[in-house]
Amino acid sequence: MSGLAAYAALEEHSRGRRHAEPAPAYRSEYQRDRDRIVHSTAFRRLVYKTQVFVNHEGDLYRTRLTHSLEVAQIARTIAAALRLNEVLSEAICLAHDLGHTPFGHAGQDALNECMMDFGGFEHNLQSLRVVDELEEHYADFDGLNLSFETREGILKHCSYNNAVHLGELGQRFINRQQPGLEAQLANFADEIAYNNHDVEDGIRAGLISVEQLLAVPLFCGYHAEVQGAYPALTGRRQVYEILRRMINHLVTDLIDSSSRRLASSGVRSIAEVRSHPGPLIGFSDETRELNHSLKTFLREHVYKHYKVRRMTAKARRVVIELFDIFFNDPTLMPDEHKATGSRLELVQGPAGRARAVADYIAGMTDRYAILEHRRLFDPSERT
Repeated sequence: MSGLAAYAALEEHSRGRRHAEPAPAYRSEYQRDRDRIVHSTAFRRLVYKTQVFVNHEGDLYRTRLTHSLEVAQIARTIAAALRLNEVLSEAICLAHDLGHTPFGHAGQDALNECMMDFGGFEHNLQSLRVVDELEEHYADFDGLNLSFETREGILKHCSYNNAVHLGELGQRFINRQQPGLEAQLANFADEIAYNNHDVEDGIRAGLISVEQLLAVPLFCGYHAEVQGAYPALTGRRQVYEILRRMINHLVTDLIDSSSRRLASSGVRSIAEVRSHPGPLIGFSDETRELNHSLKTFLREHVYKHYKVRRMTAKARRVVIELFDIFFNDPTLMPDEHKATGSRLELVQGPAGRARAVADYIAGMTDRYAILEHRRLFDPSERT
């Protein structure tokens, strides 16, 4: 791709795929990655997986799918401004939530609790597991056989104990190195998207009000600007005008601050980016504080709201009870998952059985998990 900076992820320097394939004729390698992600089963499931609010609570709240699209859009803007690889950035963002459980973080925490004696559960690792092993589309390999750089970006966090089992992909966690810049910016695009869009969804759900948000400096400043420009504007249009300014502020600051860091660092290749002492993508100190205050507000007033806590409690019960019943009797799972469980258990024992159950539950949408729970625990429900 022409016009990219020397420290961008250049395809000619890619570490390639786990299984060699002929080069694509009319698209780049990272375009192939993006296309495979979009066509995957796990990507389609994201439309019925919750962001904060359970999918059936309303049609206009964010889902994991709409969130992923919004993250990808923000990432492409940042990548283009910094002369990084836009398509790779997009691919990472579209895939970053493929391993998320139903019911958002509540589901992940519950499944991690169930898996505590079997290696735990972490959605970044599960996203990697989805693209490396669980997707079944191709005759020659399991998974999607994505390029190293896309897989590197998907794996945002990883413990040392897990990293030692991941080969080349785990080395940066063992050696405390940085990922490529496209992976770094994807993390910030994710944060910018969910913080600001959780504000909009929180207002729509009646969990928070504009008046409460005036305690957040970033929101308050742009509220005053919008009121000054449009004194009669109220409701959703007012909120949207504020939020688009907030997003623009964060994106612009991230681009400007990262540009300065890159210029002063002197890095000239992705290899030098990876060996740099710290990340090179980031906010200025002032904007980092503004963003932190927004995150703190959301944690206290949205994520801890009693209505969200009620959903969390129900979600935990559903996930834990599904795990327990399937782990104790894997024959209750559909045949394809039952077979997978048998294969894993043959090699890994109870830990393999637990992992197969976790794979099945993590792949569920919100509404499928609720229906499956009803089938198993409600005697009046048809199986």
